Amino acid sequence: MYSPSQASPLLSVENLSVAFNQGIKKGPNQEIQALSDISFELVEGEVLGVVGESGCGKSTLARAILQLQAITSGQVLWQGEDLTKNTNDQNKAMREHIQLIFQDPLDALNPRMTVAQIIAEPLYNLKPELSKQEIQNRVVELMLAMGLQEQQKNRYPHEFSGGQCQRIGIARAMILNPKLLICDEPVSALDVSIQAQIINLLMDLKSRTGMSMIFISHDLSIVRQVCDRVLVLYKGQVVETGNASDIYENPQHAYTQKLLDSIPLADPAMERKRIG
Repeated sequence: MYSPSQASPLLSVENLSVAFNQGIKKGPNQEIQALSDISFELVEGEVLGVVGESGCGKSTLARAILQLQAITSGQVLWQGEDLTKNTNDQNKAMREHIQLIFQDPLDALNPRMTVAQIIAEPLYNLKPELSKQEIQNRVVELMLAMGLQEQQKNRYPHEFSGGQCQRIGIARAMILNPKLLICDEPVSALDVSIQAQIINLLMDLKSRTGMSMIFISHDLSIVRQVCDRVLVLYKGQVVETGNASDIYENPQHAYTQKLLDSIPLADPAMERKRIG
C-alpha cells in the first residue's frame, strides 16, 4: 500500500477548479462549475482510483491534469513543476511522461492510420532522434507485449475487436515509457469477459514498469481490485479520499456508501437480502 507521506509526490493537484461557460455571454452567472477545489497527491508506483457517477467531473479532471482542458484556478504540479504556467511546447514534452488511455478504444484510434502508425506516432512526435527502424522495432515489441501479432501491424482499427483496439491504445500510450498512465474508464465499453483481460494487462504493465496510475471508473468492484487509494467525486467536488481498504470497509460519506451499495454481490441470496 502506498501513501503520499511515504515519498515525494510525482503529481500534486492543488485547489483545482474548472468552470464551463454556458451560452454566449461570459460571467459567473453563465458558468457551470465542473470541478471545485480539487486537491490530491500521487506518489511513484501508486494507483489512485477516481470514482463517481457519470457527469461528476472524472474525465474533466483527467483532461485538466494533461492541460487539455483550461482550468479556472489552482495548480497541477508535475515533479514540482507547475504545468499551468508552462507553454504549449513545454506541456507537449511533458506528455512523454504522462499518457492517457480512453473509454471507447475504437473512437480513440485514427481510422485512416494502420496499427503500426498509430502506435509509433508518439515516438515520431517526441523522439525525432530515433531511426525509423528503431521505432518499428519498438512497435513490434509493444504489439507482442499487448497480446497482438506482428502480422497485424498493417491493418486498420475497424478490423479489430473492442478489446484488441484497447490493447492498441495501451501500446500507443506505453511506447514512451510514461511515469504516469491515466486510465479513463478503460474497460467500461468492453464485454465483461474482456474486461478482466485488460485489467490484468494493465496491472502487469504497472508491475513491470513501476509506473503510477490514475484509474477513473464508475465501477467500484474493479477499483477495489486495482487501486491503493480512492478519491470519490460528487458534483465536481471531493467528498471522500483514503486508502482503498478504509473506503470500502468504513465509508465516511453517504454518497460513498451509496456507490458501494450499488455493487452487485457475488452471492445472489446476499444480494436479495440487501435489496429487500
